[in-house]
Amino acid sequence: MSKTQSLILTLYGDYIRHYGNKIWIGSLIQLLKPFDHNEQAVRVAVSRMMKQGLLQSERKGNKSYYKLTERGVSRVDEAARRIYKLDPHEWDGKWRVVMYNIPEEKRQVRDDFRKELQWSGFGNLSNGCWISPNNFEKEIHLLISKYKIEEYVQLFLSKHIGPQPDDHLVQKCWPLDEIGEKYEEFIDSYSKKFIVHQSVIQSGEMSDEECFIERTNLVHVYRKFLFVDPFLPKELLPERWIGNHAALLFNQYYKILSEPAIRFFEDIFQEENDLGMKENYNEEESSLISYHEPTT
Repeated sequence: MSKTQSLILTLYGDYIRHYGNKIWIGSLIQLLKPFDHNEQAVRVAVSRMMKQGLLQSERKGNKSYYKLTERGVSRVDEAARRIYKLDPHEWDGKWRVVMYNIPEEKRQVRDDFRKELQWSGFGNLSNGCWISPNNFEKEIHLLISKYKIEEYVQLFLSKHIGPQPDDHLVQKCWPLDEIGEKYEEFIDSYSKKFIVHQSVIQSGEMSDEECFIERTNLVHVYRKFLFVDPFLPKELLPERWIGNHAALLFNQYYKILSEPAIRFFEDIFQEENDLGMKENYNEEESSLISYHEPTT
């Protein structure tokens, strides 16, 4: 995934998802300018996202709008549930098992499916066998349908009965020590920024655009943990999991950046939308900040 495409996905998940799921291409281009992504890069990235089934286009007059598909909504909503959660969830004690035997002539499909499983937090137990303690049945069914691999995949809901304990499965499937080190790097970097910017933001010395850039970069960096952290339930995590501290820092910093960042986004988003569309967005706009309050 290109840097432009990844940043667009961040904007959809953090902003556009809560304003009707769609945006005029001109507004999207303008929102990407502060990050040095030009018009051509944005249009190429949007085209690729359409081919991947994440976006669909709509015409209104002479304007092109791009809306999240069902798969795109599922993707950003699942990411949001993991990103904005403050504390690990409780476990139901069951494991979701995905087993597949995809033939060699479908190697690209097999590789893409494996990457999707990894992004969803599944761990590789053995060749063609992936497991997760999290409830992702809906997402897996969407993936199977997307890649048309129904005849090659089996899903199981199971309980692990040994002989090794559950945390042995965790050690085998996920490198928690390495993930913890990445969280330490995040905390070291962003705790300093949080301290420096907190008083500057509250005094109004930091512009709305600067807050928008900082909040978007914050989410963009933290979103990368979706590719490495399976976001395990608390029963399967170390007693003092550093990911909890990173989540608290992220939510605190995100919260102080939110109001001015949203103002900047709304100025661009609403500037090029007609009044009829604006009326449809009012209810969702009022719930944007509460949506991103830390969840437990």
